[in-house]
Amino acid sequence: MPAEQFDEKTQIEQTSNIEANDSLTKESTAANPSGGIFKTNTSSSGTSSKEKAALTDGASPTEDQNILTQYDLEQVMNMGRNFALKHDLPDPELFARGAALARNPKDYNRLSFLSDEEKEAAYNEIHHPWRIPWKLIQIIFSISLCAATQGADETVINGALLFYPKYMGIANNDERSRWLEGLVNAAPYLCCAVIASFITDPANKRWGRKKVIFWSSFASSVTCFWQGFTNNWYHLFIARCCLGAFGIGPKSATVPVYSSEAAPAPIRGALTMLWQFFTAAGIALGYVFSLAFFHVPDHGIGGGLNWRLMLGSAMLPATLALFQIPFIPESPRWLMGKGRFAEAYKSLRSIRNHDISAARDLFYQYVLLQEEESFDAPTTQRLKELFTIRRNRNATIASFIVTFMQQFCGINVIAYYSSTIFVEANFAELNALGASLGFGVINTVFALPAFFTIDHYGRRFLLLMTFPLMSAFLFLTGFSFWIDKDTHPDGRIGSICLGIYLFTIFYSFGSGVVTFPYTAECFPLYIRTLGTSIMIGNLWFWNFILAITWPSLLEAFKPQGAFSWYAGWNIVGFFLVLWFLPETKSLTLEELDEVFDVPAMTHARYQTVELWHSFQIYILRRKDIVRQPPLHKHHRLAVTNTEWDDKPQTQQIE
Repeated sequence: MPAEQFDEKTQIEQTSNIEANDSLTKESTAANPSGGIFKTNTSSSGTSSKEKAALTDGASPTEDQNILTQYDLEQVMNMGRNFALKHDLPDPELFARGAALARNPKDYNRLSFLSDEEKEAAYNEIHHPWRIPWKLIQIIFSISLCAATQGADETVINGALLFYPKYMGIANNDERSRWLEGLVNAAPYLCCAVIASFITDPANKRWGRKKVIFWSSFASSVTCFWQGFTNNWYHLFIARCCLGAFGIGPKSATVPVYSSEAAPAPIRGALTMLWQFFTAAGIALGYVFSLAFFHVPDHGIGGGLNWRLMLGSAMLPATLALFQIPFIPESPRWLMGKGRFAEAYKSLRSIRNHDISAARDLFYQYVLLQEEESFDAPTTQRLKELFTIRRNRNATIASFIVTFMQQFCGINVIAYYSSTIFVEANFAELNALGASLGFGVINTVFALPAFFTIDHYGRRFLLLMTFPLMSAFLFLTGFSFWIDKDTHPDGRIGSICLGIYLFTIFYSFGSGVVTFPYTAECFPLYIRTLGTSIMIGNLWFWNFILAITWPSLLEAFKPQGAFSWYAGWNIVGFFLVLWFLPETKSLTLEELDEVFDVPAMTHARYQTVELWHSFQIYILRRKDIVRQPPLHKHHRLAVTNTEWDDKPQTQQIE
């Protein structure tokens, strides 16, 4: 790209004296020549509204939230050089330039010492964030297979549920049979909660993200195969326990963390939500397997071959994942935590488009990690600090809410029992599986809008918009069971399907795609794996409660009361999100400290007033309402690590 396209005035000023750049980056008077591809975001006349939006949503980290803006440009560049020299990294000057870019990545055009190629890389990262390298595409493909495995693991039991209880003697309509049926279905989620949540953090800490993902995929493949050879309910229960403890649990806690640590900040939310999107695709795949094997005859297999093939079919995506995982890089953040900086840089370089981007991200992540004082703390101390440190406690509360509400919104009642629900609605068994497939397809397709909304509107906004609608459609589903199936069979079936499908649509781009990204990004690095594994364990615990109690709940409350029960919880979820869930969009993982350090009650009071203001502005159409000032005033503590001799020591930055 020709140098003439850059701001000539800015280059002359910056080459004259490197120290003058500190003041230049705060000025807004310089303008770029019209038609140039690189436009400084401080020039309002030379930047279109679309470009401003891209800069606002895509840049990471932003100037007013960047810890490096405490230091002038020369100091930051010296810090980058010293970092590279200390850890035997290649080209200290590259890390000096990367450190300067990390200080304010939006103003790449003012840094005259950056080459045209480096400026183009910085420009593309902001304006074309989906131009990603092949290695990152490989990561996306691998985590997609892992997620599809999990979705299929969850729903192949749905079709098998029409057959295996009869063979195993638990199809009687008595209390014992209902609880045993629920126990077998819920077994993986029980073990996710009580076993996997405790082994995942030590396994990640010792072996890394990549190996944990590989071996959990291996466990999923083996246990799915095992399920197809069981002959009684407790044998199937044991197989499904192993599936949860060593397959579903570790994988579900590790993959979202891995993807969030590998993804560039502008698309972190979208890449992390791929987990839930392809879980939804796997759910649909599970229904496809169930339909495909529905009419398979016994062929001399005792108890039927069809349900055995259904349960074993989920091993296919798990086996495919096993052949992909060895070729993806280890998490650069995990490698850096182990002191393996050269490997971390190599890993990061493979998933960034340019050396300058990798150097910038590695340096900036390390600077922020210096404030993680308990980085090497033992597990007991880190567990204690989840609750004793306000920043961590608020993240724990928020993660608890999103994981709890993903289950108690009622979605997995439909995912696990849709075939029996549709039979209750007056469908034939095969038609019930077809209707279940419709649920799975809708769950997948309507997760797609979240790719474009999760990082634009934010996680919190999506939840607040969808919980009330999900509640309304669950009420519709439950009340539709009062329609007489003899006099109005089509109306009953149509109304129930409408309620379930509309509920699924709003779940799919709300709680369905927010939970795993939010949980993976809200904890600081030193407790991220521990916090995530515990919260994913919490998710699976409530998943277990849902799965084991639904048959008895349905018998006691009838469909009308059972669906209304979960509709009520969606209303509760709206207020929990309103009061206790901070927004995390467009912030780097380490820059969330300030957001979560606001006292919970302060946040709740502020958001209650904001709700009232929004009601007056958008419903009552009042024009005289004055919004509150922003809740988050950035007052980050400066870096206190004394590793760099020439770095100034500061106590508090207002």
